Amino acid sequence: MSVVFQKTKGLTDKQTHYCPGCTHGIIHRLVAEVLEELDVLGETIGVAPVGCSVLAYEYFNCDMQEASHGRAPAVATGIKRVHPDKVVFTYQGDGDLASIGTAEIVHVAHRGEKITTIFVNNAIYGMTGGQMAPTTLIGQKATTAPLGRTVEHSGMPLQVSEMLSTIHGAAFVERVSVDSPANIRKAKKAIKEAFECQLAGKGFSIVEVLSTCPTNWGLTPIDALKWLQDNLIPYYPVGNFRRPEEVK
Repeated sequence: MSVVFQKTKGLTDKQTHYCPGCTHGIIHRLVAEVLEELDVLGETIGVAPVGCSVLAYEYFNCDMQEASHGRAPAVATGIKRVHPDKVVFTYQGDGDLASIGTAEIVHVAHRGEKITTIFVNNAIYGMTGGQMAPTTLIGQKATTAPLGRTVEHSGMPLQVSEMLSTIHGAAFVERVSVDSPANIRKAKKAIKEAFECQLAGKGFSIVEVLSTCPTNWGLTPIDALKWLQDNLIPYYPVGNFRRPEEVK
């Protein structure tokens, strides 16, 4: 009998701790499949963040390093400079990357470090209980914004991909979503391009992935996917913002 679907070698057999309906598992699989297909699992070093994916080092079947909150890009920079022949990536949430780690991600892009970042944006702090994040939408409620985020109090939500796409050292910037099978396929394509950009030595690459947080959004997994489609995508449009050939 022919095999039409099987578990990727890029993931361990460890059962994940994510909440029901959380799409971190899908994103993990996409990254793992890409690393396996590019035949670089044995040459890859990933950097895990502080946040819901803090235990990513137990799930990816490659060498992993834990980093302090927001510091994954700095840690990855050190690893890549010591081991330039390795494939190095960070896996970060919006609280980790777009708040305490904003300076880190901006400057790693500015320097054009040859690493890849997988940026998971669910517009809220997940692990710590649903506080407002830099990416939380206007009107969206959170434990620290019970009446909803306002422009007057917190400013507009931070659009990370748009911001990084203006930086010369950022060679590949794309935003994707994992809300449907079609978008999941597109997400995998973008993740593969991002790693290929690193392998070609073109510069910094990042893929922002719009994800769900049913628990802290207070929604069922199915309703959370619909909420992502109706609310996140209009403000965070999916698409490519920068490719290596655009870097002069």
